[in-house]
Amino acid sequence: MSYNPSGAITGAAVTGFTAPTYTVTADIAPDNNGKQHAITTLGGTQAGVAVHSVAQPFTCTFSRPRVFKALGKPNPTTGLVKDVPMNTYKLLTRKGVLPLAGQPYVNLIIRTEISVPAGADIADAANVKAALSAHGGIIANQSSGIGDTILSGIV
Repeated sequence: MSYNPSGAITGAAVTGFTAPTYTVTADIAPDNNGKQHAITTLGGTQAGVAVHSVAQPFTCTFSRPRVFKALGKPNPTTGLVKDVPMNTYKLLTRKGVLPLAGQPYVNLIIRTEISVPAGADIADAANVKAALSAHGGIIANQSSGIGDTILSGIV
């Protein structure tokens, strides 16, 4: 199944939020190689959080490479592939936040890039999936701690 969030997405645990959910609505991505969704409804307890608007965006955009790269041929003498190209996928979250009361909103941006060595999607799919599972799990497991670090500057 391809990337296709729909309905209410359960948010990761974050201190101060109770059972956060985010209802996504399909939007038009800025690029033809991506899908974008706007957060249009909140669930649970999230005091002070606003849904998507023109002035205060709240979107998630997932994009694939514009041109997929293939693995080259191995060196006939050594059997090694000299340069392994990468196919890079990106998940971008934008959320309008206030830098100071009375000021206009500025976008907070979260980027996750996934650079997959060409050929690994076939030759080592299980380890590609394991890396994605661990990455998502760490973010979900540590979202509150990451938030605390971003606010305090202490790792």
